[in-house]
Amino acid sequence: MLPERFAHLDPDGLPPAARHLLEQGYCVLPEAMPAAEIEAMSRSLDDRFHHTPFCVGDFHGRRTKRFHRLLARLAGAERLVMQPDLLGLVRLALGRWCDFPEISLTQGLEVHAGAPAQIPHADQSMWPAVPKGMMELSVNVIWPFVPFTAENGATRVWPASHLRPRAADASTTEPAVCALAPGDALVLLGSTVHAAGANRSAAPRRAVIVSYCLGWLKAYENQALAYPPDVARTLSPELASMLGYRWHRPNLGTFDGQCPSVLLADGEVPEYLATIDALAPEHEALVAAHAARQADKESWGRD
Repeated sequence: MLPERFAHLDPDGLPPAARHLLEQGYCVLPEAMPAAEIEAMSRSLDDRFHHTPFCVGDFHGRRTKRFHRLLARLAGAERLVMQPDLLGLVRLALGRWCDFPEISLTQGLEVHAGAPAQIPHADQSMWPAVPKGMMELSVNVIWPFVPFTAENGATRVWPASHLRPRAADASTTEPAVCALAPGDALVLLGSTVHAAGANRSAAPRRAVIVSYCLGWLKAYENQALAYPPDVARTLSPELASMLGYRWHRPNLGTFDGQCPSVLLADGEVPEYLATIDALAPEHEALVAAHAARQADKESWGRD
């Protein structure tokens, strides 16, 4: 049975992975990318992981290395971020509450031997203003670059925890341990409780995390700084739009009163730009009705 916030969808019409995601709060897309391509990506990041310091703080992990801005640092990262089946799930989970999703985070992750288990948490709790259960704010995807096993701390997920009122409820149930192979993708709703397990093996557990959020939310990463226009121009238009180079109705995320995609056009950006309405249909109807009433009043006055 789908949660109430997804009651507008027909569960019988959903693919199995999509239904599992909405009912249980997570799903696995097996072999979503070729394993050989994933392994080549991992090798290309060896130097980056080697030089990246360990995190500061117990949440991100003192035996864990993380770095960001993957679209500028990892050849082929766009294929991970824009994988069609994955984007379909993201749009399904978030589409009711926004015109389009944006990228919140791209992160390389390496959990070293001896790392303790992470505290169970739901990622969308970093946006505290929306009570749990009202809407989904984000979708997070973990791409393993090495096999995930119980020994090396494979991600633990608390099934159906997106239906519960508090993340603390996770302590009363048993998690599912998500054994994964390179090329698989673990998809998590932002309201689903999960945690990295303890790495009891002798080798690091390496992965990439890609997070998507509602297009009008403030993202984890400041994408305009991570990917300034000269970098965004090298990306596909759809990907650039998901990094914030597109306004979100009504009138959110503009540049000088226009869609920020103007920054990616050939030639210099004009010094003087007209501010343009970017309204949702319901707002357009209200504004048009008001304008018509004002026009009628002026017409009566002239008569």
